[in-house]
Amino acid sequence: MDWLHDIFKHSPEIALFFSLAVGYRIGQIHFGKFQLGGVAGSLLVAVIVSQVGVSVDPGVKAVLFALFIYAVGYESGPSFFSSLGKQSIREIILAAVLSITGLITVVVCAKIFSLDKGLAAGIAAGGLTQSAIIGTAGDAITKLGLGADEVKRLQANVAIGYAVTYVFGSFGAIIVCVNMLPKLMGRSIREDAIAAEASQQAGVHVLGPGQLAAAPALVGRLYRIGAAAGRQVSEIEQASQPPITLEKLKRDGKVIDIGGDTLLQQGDIVLVVGRRTAVLEQAPSLGTEIHGEEGMDLVVQARELVVTSQQMIGKTVKEIIEQTSPVVRHGVYLTGISRMGKPQALSPDTRIERGDSVQIYGAERDVNRVAGQIGYMVIPSDKTDFVYMGAGLVVGLLIGLLVVKLGSIPLTLGSGGGALLSGLLFGWYRAKKQSFGLIPSGAVQLLKDLGLAGFVVVVGLSSGLQAVETVRAQGLSIFLIGVVVTMLPMILTMLFGRYVLRYDNVAVFAGALSGSRSANPAFGEILTKAENSVPTVPFAITYALANVFLTLLGPLIVALV
Repeated sequence: MDWLHDIFKHSPEIALFFSLAVGYRIGQIHFGKFQLGGVAGSLLVAVIVSQVGVSVDPGVKAVLFALFIYAVGYESGPSFFSSLGKQSIREIILAAVLSITGLITVVVCAKIFSLDKGLAAGIAAGGLTQSAIIGTAGDAITKLGLGADEVKRLQANVAIGYAVTYVFGSFGAIIVCVNMLPKLMGRSIREDAIAAEASQQAGVHVLGPGQLAAAPALVGRLYRIGAAAGRQVSEIEQASQPPITLEKLKRDGKVIDIGGDTLLQQGDIVLVVGRRTAVLEQAPSLGTEIHGEEGMDLVVQARELVVTSQQMIGKTVKEIIEQTSPVVRHGVYLTGISRMGKPQALSPDTRIERGDSVQIYGAERDVNRVAGQIGYMVIPSDKTDFVYMGAGLVVGLLIGLLVVKLGSIPLTLGSGGGALLSGLLFGWYRAKKQSFGLIPSGAVQLLKDLGLAGFVVVVGLSSGLQAVETVRAQGLSIFLIGVVVTMLPMILTMLFGRYVLRYDNVAVFAGALSGSRSANPAFGEILTKAENSVPTVPFAITYALANVFLTLLGPLIVALV
């Protein structure tokens, strides 16, 4: 194995990407109905690879985790703040229950197995994957009035307990949230994520990537004029409700200009655009439909506009249409409305608010004409606004440095909590002001996937060797106690959430449960299974609380053991 050690010594990044590649492949394997998933698979492979000796700069772990948690917040910011309120009480209780059961489990195990204060605190830090416990417990030990050698021994035991139990602390949370919870509730995370997303969209059907409606609401059709000969274009357009648009006209083999006062002649070919129902209703009064004609193609575009016009804010769709002249709205069709990223029901009574996004459809000249009347156009782009993203991360990491003392106990969100909060705020503000701050959805997904998986791999590479060596030297007792500390509080909290708090959606419950244990690897697997951001809002609430509640366990364990 010396040759492997030499390779990883000179290029530790090889170990990182090797663990990712092999781990994700192992994670795809099904063992009956059980599947590890890419994150757990990568962690397992990283622990194995670590046995040959790998040194990874801890800064890599910090950067990857910051990217992951910021991207999670950025994606969920628009929906997070609207979800706060009385409906968040369940998440607050859930986070408290897990912290209390975790404390009781650690103290009882310490009494049964005669653990000292240092080992008990270290097992809590690793088994509950809350590294801040190391600091608060270590600080509490220094205040016990013990000799310097005893303080040093207990603080060393904190590190030992943490190293031995941290790996399974991450792995066990995945087992509970991704495998056990769906079995308890009898449904998959994906099924309930779809159901929750549909509910959040207020019944609006949203097509997924690559999906198209077989019978689109807006169509363009060609007709050879018969019955409509002698009628003006404007007369035909306004006779239909909703209106249709005659976009192009071909007469005697030539495409000619068309206007509202143009008189149609027998044999003219016209391109009619509009809502399918309206076009089909008007078809008999136009003439004969034809399937193609050279020179009669028209490129239309779908564009998203952010409403800023005072003439539209607070009015219904019906009122806006009635107050807008036919000349202005000619050829433009409203296809959707969204508010802070959530699709709204499209009806005449839908009221428009400042910052709403409206999706319109029409020829380029028509769309550009209307854009100035509504607000500003959101230009489609695949480029990330690194100014906005970098500023968000800086703000988040600075927030993570802030420390508030509760008596002698230092409380802090840490870099993870700070980056999450900043991501939520910056994502929310981006949804309100869409002229800047774009991180394309594909980029957000890459940041989440690579950030989390890379973070977990670095943890495995850094801690795996020490954990295995400690288990060999001291036996399996510490490891097995860590398994109990990891699994029992989560299982008890899971049962409490299901039967007392009455969680009935697997995706929402899984997000809340993983957050209440600050279990980022588990949350990453939940997101992968859900294939949408539904679990993120409950996770964000309980994760913030867990950073406080679990941090408080350090001095409590030192006091009670």
